[in-house]
Amino acid sequence: MKAKFGRSTELVYYDVTNYYFEIDRQDEMRKKGVSKEHRPDPIVQMGLLIDTKGIPILYDLFPGNTNDCETLLPILDRVKKDYEVGRIIVVADKGVNTADNIAFNLAKGDGYIYAQSVRGGNKELKDYVLDGSGYRQVSDDYKIKSRLYPREIAVSNAKGGRSKVRIDEKQVVFYSADYDRKAKADREPALLKARDLVKNPSRYNKATSYGAAKYVKNLVFDPKTGEIMTAKQKPVFDEDKLREEEKFDGYYAIVTSEWKKKDEEIIEIYRGLWRIEEAFKVTKSDLEARPVYLSRNDHIQAHFLVCFVALVIVRLLALRLGNKYTIPRIVESLNKASGSFLEENWYVFDYADEITKAITEILGVDLSRKYLRVGDIKKILGATKKA
Repeated sequence: MKAKFGRSTELVYYDVTNYYFEIDRQDEMRKKGVSKEHRPDPIVQMGLLIDTKGIPILYDLFPGNTNDCETLLPILDRVKKDYEVGRIIVVADKGVNTADNIAFNLAKGDGYIYAQSVRGGNKELKDYVLDGSGYRQVSDDYKIKSRLYPREIAVSNAKGGRSKVRIDEKQVVFYSADYDRKAKADREPALLKARDLVKNPSRYNKATSYGAAKYVKNLVFDPKTGEIMTAKQKPVFDEDKLREEEKFDGYYAIVTSEWKKKDEEIIEIYRGLWRIEEAFKVTKSDLEARPVYLSRNDHIQAHFLVCFVALVIVRLLALRLGNKYTIPRIVESLNKASGSFLEENWYVFDYADEITKAITEILGVDLSRKYLRVGDIKKILGATKKA
């Protein structure tokens, strides 16, 4: 990868997703956990590491009940041993932003750029975010500020307890009006459900009130049936909860060890996480990695290995094509450009488009001929293997 495609591992992106199995039974790997799609089915967790070109580096599977934050250390340990990489900067979402992960990064001489929850942060961080002083107004709808901040983190130790470690990190905070509008739009369905739940509690139970329950006070569920109990007290919409959340709409925080980098550069690097989100989407939809109809662990491992290799190949193909075409379009074109048996030794290829033409021109794989003999097909396959 490094020789042929100029891969750099100085900056890597990491994220976690899960894949569901349409079964009721759990086993060693398939466990019920926090599903990204809020499904009740058993799942497996996948941690994926990619480079700045969006090409996967390494993945691993974990039992479905594994917390996102617990998957990073095994992945980083493997990539260090298997690939003998130098210093890396890990970019990840807030789900893996823990004291242990940060301590591991720093102990290995590596760096990190992690999202930091503002609403879930301590009072000092919240006050800093809401304090209007220090912000640089980049535009009418966008402002940034940052600071170098020494803080103590509690890291797991060999005795099973936690030890306090002092670290120096840079905190970058920005406000975006677009993020503000998106936060309110994303919250609106939950608010509508919460208000309806207050008026009509009998229509809901513990499962169907998901997303809305946090905006309702006096909400008590029957431990056996999950139904809402209203005999002693009626559910009430929690206006204070809503007001508290709205204060932080549009604000985003990033913490990093890379204090020498400019604020805008750190934000731009972090936004590159969309590549890994797209990789998961491609794997699940275009490469049909889910649902998984397998039970044996070795078959499950083989299934995801095939999906991982397919993802690497299609990413490389998109790269060679100058990233002019989306992966769904590439997959669709190649699926259509298949050969049908005509007679005896002949096959007909009756589909072509600009993508198959680009592959012919750039990769030297001739997909322009309508009729091919078996010998011709074998020559094309042989030539691609040599390449």
